[in-house]
Amino acid sequence: MASTPAPRLIVTQHSPYRHVLKAVAVVLAVVLIASAYWLGGQRAVPEAATLRQQWRALQLDHAKAQQRLDKLTQKVATLERSEQVERDAARALQDTLAQRDAELAGLRNDVAFYERLAGGDAQRQPLSVHSLDLEPLGDGSWRYVLTLTQNLKRAATSTGQFRLRVEGSVDGGLQTLDWDTLLEHKDAAPGQFSFKYFQQIEGSFMLPAGFVPHRVRVSLHSDQGQIEQVVPWSAPNPKE
Repeated sequence: MASTPAPRLIVTQHSPYRHVLKAVAVVLAVVLIASAYWLGGQRAVPEAATLRQQWRALQLDHAKAQQRLDKLTQKVATLERSEQVERDAARALQDTLAQRDAELAGLRNDVAFYERLAGGDAQRQPLSVHSLDLEPLGDGSWRYVLTLTQNLKRAATSTGQFRLRVEGSVDGGLQTLDWDTLLEHKDAAPGQFSFKYFQQIEGSFMLPAGFVPHRVRVSLHSDQGQIEQVVPWSAPNPKE
């Protein structure tokens, strides 16, 4: 018969307060951690409050600065508009004054012109070309205003005809355009005039492309005889 082994006996030290001590240690650790967090929070709260106050102050300063900037920008824009309006008004006034000066000068010339023609002590002058004004109309066409005068025959009317010839150059060579060429019509009828003291005659003629005018010859035929006067080309030369 097999023998039964003898039971093994384990001897341990019995401590009835062991679990209690562990629980107390855990509670103490939790209390210490909570205390540390609480102390840290208490220190951080004043700093956070200060930062929030500084942030609100900065936002307020920024808003005020933006308002001042907006007001200054609006003021600058208003001043610029006012300055532009003043410049435009001054320019318009200068243009108006220049126009009035030109009108006054023209009126003075007209008065002197009429006085020379109709004045009792005016010098007697035969039929002559007082002026020839030229204005471009485009495409080689030119408008002319021919002013003729005379006061030699105070009680009589001067009647006659006139023709124009334009002298100039083409590609460096001299060329003269007669009345028929200017009017683009063969055997063109001459212009007519009839007046006592003066007359302004308006008309137009054509210049060919590339022609550069230099002067105009005005031929007058009347009961006083035949007169020819040369008038320099005072208008801008047409573009080739």
